[in-house]
Amino acid sequence: MRALVVGRFQPFHLGHLEVIRSILRENSSVIIGIGSAQYSHTLKDPFTAGERHLMISRSLEENKIYDFYLVPIEDVNSNPLWVAHVESLTPKFSKVYTNNPLVKRLFSEKKYEVQSVSLLNRARWSGTRIREKMINGGDWRSDVPKQVAEIVDEIDGEGRLRDLAKSDGE
Repeated sequence: MRALVVGRFQPFHLGHLEVIRSILRENSSVIIGIGSAQYSHTLKDPFTAGERHLMISRSLEENKIYDFYLVPIEDVNSNPLWVAHVESLTPKFSKVYTNNPLVKRLFSEKKYEVQSVSLLNRARWSGTRIREKMINGGDWRSDVPKQVAEIVDEIDGEGRLRDLAKSDGE
């Protein structure tokens, strides 16, 4: 059985890695939808879809996880059309993993089996908290796979976030 999980992965962190492992214990493969793929260079979405693709693929492959498909998914800003949009971009899947109430509703209405994911160590493994640590010089590296830290360094992701956090007067 193939499953779908959609996230922004800003950045991909150890909690995401554990969610993927959990999904693969119950399914033969997983489609990882890189949500809001059109956004980058903002405080909420600092990394491009291509950068996130690289973070995820390198991290999973380093952890000997190969049964995945990565699909960038741009927002369509129309909830009634969103599931059809996702279906048009992905291979067939039979189960959806999400904790987002709207996503649960939209896929349930289309008769998909929808299951919540366990959020592990949420106080630490949160994209928002990790981005805040990057801006403030905190220890974010222990929250992400080594490959993610390497990519963030390669693109000067910390500098990008710090620049994005500045006001016009700075």
